[in-house]
Amino acid sequence: MTSPGKTRVLVLVGPTASGKTEVALHLAALLGGEIISADSRQVYKFLDIGTAKPAAGERRRIPHHFIDLLQPGEDFNAGRFGEEGRRVIDEVTRRGSVPIVVGGSGLYVQSLIDGFFDGPGADPDIRESLRARLAQDGVASLMNELHRVDPATAAVIDPTKPRRVVRALEVFLTTGQPLSWRQKEGRISIMFTPVLFGLLWDRKLLYERIDRRCERMIGDGLVEEADRLERMGLSPLFNALNTVGYREAFAFLHGEIDREEMIRLFRRNSRRYAKRQMTWFRRDARITWIPMDGLTTPEAAADLIAHDFTACAIDERGPIPSGDPS
Repeated sequence: MTSPGKTRVLVLVGPTASGKTEVALHLAALLGGEIISADSRQVYKFLDIGTAKPAAGERRRIPHHFIDLLQPGEDFNAGRFGEEGRRVIDEVTRRGSVPIVVGGSGLYVQSLIDGFFDGPGADPDIRESLRARLAQDGVASLMNELHRVDPATAAVIDPTKPRRVVRALEVFLTTGQPLSWRQKEGRISIMFTPVLFGLLWDRKLLYERIDRRCERMIGDGLVEEADRLERMGLSPLFNALNTVGYREAFAFLHGEIDREEMIRLFRRNSRRYAKRQMTWFRRDARITWIPMDGLTTPEAAADLIAHDFTACAIDERGPIPSGDPS
């Protein structure tokens, strides 16, 4: 339930290819809202097709935030997004508009609406990168970095337990703040009430949508976009480009796989990513799930969400029973 006197912020979540962008645009038109993108990649310039950014015309029609802010080589993390996002929410509400948070990054949504106290959940890309470094360079290399970014934690951590070293670095790389600082600080004060909705698809239908979306992105020029990014001097090793879609495109461009294998891996890895997203979101009992069956239009879903949000009629029973989309 919402808290009296607090601004209500609409939060729309769901897996990749679930239709969040279309529903959010209709919601913004219905409610007089501004969209806050909770996407860890759309914040970067030049990454257009691979991140499925809203079209330029849509962004001119409806104000969007956290899209095209940074160069792909710049650092950005969930902690920074949470801090800056709360500031944007305050600005939006002061203008009399409704903040509509939209995204599939569970870490970014958590950071924005709850903050981090005991540390964030795992970021799969960051954890995978750290584990690869651990295997290649050993724990001493990670300890040297930990001494640099978080000397207080490095002074007390047991270097014979590499999982703890990886976790301490993961917290810093995810939030931008040392684990030692987070352990000293109390929980931040959230000055708004998030009202959460999710788009829930039957797994088979969602996977069909993902396959079609992958084909459409390749047809729209994903490989050419990846090639253009690399010609601009942007390394595929940048965190911004170490993500589903770009990884497969770079592997194809470098001759590591053929086009058919690129498409197969793109589809498979996108489905796996969607499964991880739903595993994350299903843990949050605050989410009111909107069943999507292929016949429910984005307009209809937006109408239902807008009605519930305006009336504050939030279903506290958790996810509506449906086929397991994970």
